[in-house]
Amino acid sequence: MRALTYTDTLRFDPEYVAPTAGQGECLIRVKLAGICATDHHITKGYMGFSGVLGHEMVGIVESGSPSWTGKRVVCEINCVCQGCDMCSAGLSTHCRKRTVLGIAGRNGCFADLVAVPERNLHEVPDSISDEDAVFVEPLAAAYQVVQQVPIDARTKAVVVGSGRLGLLVAQVLSATGCKLEVVGRNAKTLLFCEKKGIQSVAVDDLIARNDRDVVVDCTGSPGGLELAAALVRPRGTIVLKSTYAGASPVDLAPLVVNEVNLLGSRCGPFPPAIQALARKAVDVSSMISRTFPIERGLEAMAASADSSYIKVLLKINPA
Repeated sequence: MRALTYTDTLRFDPEYVAPTAGQGECLIRVKLAGICATDHHITKGYMGFSGVLGHEMVGIVESGSPSWTGKRVVCEINCVCQGCDMCSAGLSTHCRKRTVLGIAGRNGCFADLVAVPERNLHEVPDSISDEDAVFVEPLAAAYQVVQQVPIDARTKAVVVGSGRLGLLVAQVLSATGCKLEVVGRNAKTLLFCEKKGIQSVAVDDLIARNDRDVVVDCTGSPGGLELAAALVRPRGTIVLKSTYAGASPVDLAPLVVNEVNLLGSRCGPFPPAIQALARKAVDVSSMISRTFPIERGLEAMAASADSSYIKVLLKINPA
């Protein structure tokens, strides 16, 4: 099968060995897949991963459970044991033995076929296009913020970083009615926010004051936490959505002195993301800049790293 892989170097392999579905798994023929910042960080050493990249996708169940065969699906990325202490405590996304699609210990979806546990699947309603469905996984990660932190009309919130995830988080937070601002470096993505009625400011024009209740770091860089610390009020909350390769030396003393809550935030719930896309509550189609066939996967990855584009998709088996 065709696959975009990373093992020391990124390459397109036209004859990669196709997966087989294990017990309790389904084999998915991938239609479209999305490239995100994590895919780029993996190529810089993040998680020490090697294999097929990719974790944002929509596809058709080709084999496995008869009840799923032929259905159009998206899939949660954490593949868990269901038997460890974390799984037993209802914290399966932190399973001690988990593998993660295209990130840790399991091949991802930048390929013709991917094997996924049946329990990870969610059927996509007909009202959601393939292009929109690709965004379910990152949009779910955005919804995780409001699952973890109470945010309402009285909350002064700021999203630091106006990249792909930052735009999704901003739209989710905007729906709460909070006093929201997005801080970024990319004029194109900041304009996207303004068109959605979300106040934005270029980081070079920002006057940092410690007066925000909630700051969400979506920068994908070590400097994001430092900026977030300059914006959050004493006893406020910083939500970290950034992951990246390498060490990140940060002066944590101000967080101690100001008694700031520092909260990690990763994957999120699929149902609210699917529901939001079905009722067009979040605009993702305007974020799509380019779509490449998988054979041009290297070119697609390069385009995804270009700040003049927002979201780049891989077209794998669109029919």
